[in-house]
Amino acid sequence: MRRKLLIRFYLFLMVTAFCLIPLQFFVHSQTPTSQPIVYYIPVEQAVERGLEAFMKRSIEAAIEEGADHIVLEIDTPGGAVDAAGNIARLLRETDIPITAYVVKDAISAGAYIALNADQIVMAPGSLMGSASVIDAAGNAAEEKMQSYWIAEMEESAKLNGRDPLYARAMADNTVDLPEFNAEKGRILTLLSGDALEVGYADALASNRAELLEFLQLENAIEKDMEISFAEQVARFVTHPVVIPILLSIGSLGLVLELYSPGFGVPGIMGISALLLFFFGHLFAGFAGLESVILFGAGIVLILIEIFVPGFGIFGVLGIGSIIGSMILASYSTVNILISLLIAVIITTIVSILIFKYFGYRGPMKKIVFTGATTTEEGYISNVTRNELIGQVGEAITPLRPSGMALFGNDRLDVVSEGGYIEQGKEVEVVYTSGSRIVVREAKKQSQREE
Repeated sequence: MRRKLLIRFYLFLMVTAFCLIPLQFFVHSQTPTSQPIVYYIPVEQAVERGLEAFMKRSIEAAIEEGADHIVLEIDTPGGAVDAAGNIARLLRETDIPITAYVVKDAISAGAYIALNADQIVMAPGSLMGSASVIDAAGNAAEEKMQSYWIAEMEESAKLNGRDPLYARAMADNTVDLPEFNAEKGRILTLLSGDALEVGYADALASNRAELLEFLQLENAIEKDMEISFAEQVARFVTHPVVIPILLSIGSLGLVLELYSPGFGVPGIMGISALLLFFFGHLFAGFAGLESVILFGAGIVLILIEIFVPGFGIFGVLGIGSIIGSMILASYSTVNILISLLIAVIITTIVSILIFKYFGYRGPMKKIVFTGATTTEEGYISNVTRNELIGQVGEAITPLRPSGMALFGNDRLDVVSEGGYIEQGKEVEVVYTSGSRIVVREAKKQSQREE
């Protein structure tokens, strides 16, 4: 009883969380004031699609609030190229003046985002650069991608009259800039002072007060956009590294639930992981409710295939629906397919190990027959009658090549070695295997005595 109440409470919490998703799109009312408004938007941690969704919401909020200036407080090690590109597009399409304030590090995609702002202000000791493209394994990306990224860096620098040479040097290690410790073979990372010298920083500011003084907005109303808890969760679960982990936990948890009696921890873990996947992608704006509905339909189809005898069509449709729902929910088809492949491999290996060492338990025990037709339970198997070998009997039916022969008082089904044997002929047993008794026509008595 207690377990059922806990499960119901858990499901209630998950449903409530999904119902609260629309609340992220709250309405901002413009503040009636004669003072200028400055919006601070944090650009922190890895650059990924969750950050992109947060940036979009923040800029929309600043516009609705009637902000006069947007400040991006940047401290990021970089991240996904596609997410950085979409964020840069947001910045370019925004009419409100935008200042990139590098409070610590604007590395890789962070440097690219900063270059797309109208102006750049850096804190003393901060860094900007090191923007080469690497793949998921940490190796340099293919030449085609490198060429695209270098062109994007140069174009972003040109937007606000900056020398594209330094932007290129941040992504291309063939550019020789020994005066900035970036000779050939090393990519460029600018210190705040160096950035100011080459025009990649318009000013240095130790804090917000100095920043506002440079912007001539000392009397401005300052407003901070904060990442909500739900957005933090969404940013975490939409990370390319986290997605295959979630899918692996989800599939493995559901498989383990088939091996455990009742509904317990494995099932809760599996459902929670999959709900987190969809929650994060729904909240980040990558998926719609149609993907969740399609996933639920896939689960139902698989359950029908398991408990109702069929020809596999429900199972195939169910698996297809689940894969389709995840592709719809994901922002990258390639990424989700790789994640699904990883999850399938992990789940298969663990399932084989569990079956080997623990056997079938729980619902799986009801699905898979594990009994045996043993003699102790009343089943009789065919026994090979080796004692018949060499015995001579009489064919009481023609053998073509099978028929019946009489051995003493036993009427037995026999088969000849291949030839035809007439009825009434003597036959000799030459081989037995289970119910199969092979005979040949017997030699005459005088020949046997010789």
